[in-house]
Amino acid sequence: MITDLRLQHFRSYTDSSFELSPGVNIIVGPNASGKTNLLEAVMMVAIGRSFRARDEELKQFEAEWARLDAHTITGQRSVLLEEKVLGVQKSFVIDEQKLSRLTLHKTLPVVLFEPNHLLLLHGSPELRRAYLDDLLEQLITGYKQVRRHYRRALSQRNALLKLGYAQAKHQLFAWNLRLSELGEQVVRYRQQLVDDINVDMAATYSELADKKTAVVGRYLSDAAVESYGSYLLKKLESHNELDCQRGFTAYGPQRDDLELLINDKPASQVASRGELRSLVLALKIIELKLMERIHNKPPLLLLDDVFSELDGARRRALTEHLKDNQTFITTTDADVVVKGFTSKALIIPLEASLNSQKKG
Repeated sequence: MITDLRLQHFRSYTDSSFELSPGVNIIVGPNASGKTNLLEAVMMVAIGRSFRARDEELKQFEAEWARLDAHTITGQRSVLLEEKVLGVQKSFVIDEQKLSRLTLHKTLPVVLFEPNHLLLLHGSPELRRAYLDDLLEQLITGYKQVRRHYRRALSQRNALLKLGYAQAKHQLFAWNLRLSELGEQVVRYRQQLVDDINVDMAATYSELADKKTAVVGRYLSDAAVESYGSYLLKKLESHNELDCQRGFTAYGPQRDDLELLINDKPASQVASRGELRSLVLALKIIELKLMERIHNKPPLLLLDDVFSELDGARRRALTEHLKDNQTFITTTDADVVVKGFTSKALIIPLEASLNSQKKG
């Protein structure tokens, strides 16, 4: 839990401080008042990254540095972004210990719900792969490294492919082997996460929909997890020349997908708009449960401009599940949000001109 937060030269904030509630914090203001920027700051303090921008974009343009300082119920956390010759360098101070990156046990668990997530089930497969991978980074020690290493190996193989088969053929086996080893790890972790989601998916969705419904997630891949490494190596080896002609790697976890089925039919094809939103909301509620189970403490919940997108029944369901979490909700209309809570919520009002903003 974060008790207070100071932002210096971060996004639209030159120097602003906020006292925070351990319960619900409602960040209200017009567009361009810095609501989402404040959520980004919370996420940076918690897990060391933004959900919508690179580190280079977080520091104010002419500033040499940006800094976030927060107190929690157990200590103090700081994030520093400094302009260096080779770009922006990020560092952290956690309880007086300086770190160049945050390992999983140094993070605060976070669940984010933002407008793009409402497109999760009928948008690009890339959204669903990123959803699984982002969640795994917060659940599994070491997955962040596996993901990074796979991306790097894939990038190296794709660069080699662009040289043409005559130049690339003698070097491809080493990268094929590396990709198949890392790809098997990625797929194994993703499949396990989908299995964990399925434990609660039908019950959670049925509660939201107020009717018993068969709902299951299915990880879509070309091969079973048990044989994935050998399958991928064979595919890569047999498609070396064709991949060179294409200029990219046509097989691997970067081509997989997640599908949700309602009564044995693809939700993306048969679900109504309201049902799709209930499915996404069910996923978010399950995230909260998984995160708390792994970290043994309630995660922070960030809701970026989605509360007003849910109808009354879904709002009530969400507020019921977040009652034990420190929650941050952005909105242009506080009245829509406040009436959903029986306990007192802290209102943090922002104005279009941040220099004259009120403190919540």
